[in-house]
Amino acid sequence: MVSFLYDDAGQGLVEYALIIAVIAIAVIVAIVFLRDQISNIFSDIGNNLT
Repeated sequence: MVSFLYDDAGQGLVEYALIIAVIAIAVIVAIVFLRDQISNIFSDIGNNLT
């Protein structure tokens, strides 16, 4: 039982998962706040292609 408490074999995986989760949340928040600007950019690109 004591060796289980000091075992840190999965620590790296958890840290990478937390980093990926924080990046995903930041991207989602940025998309929510910049939704209108992103939509306008893609509309302008689509209009220029036609």
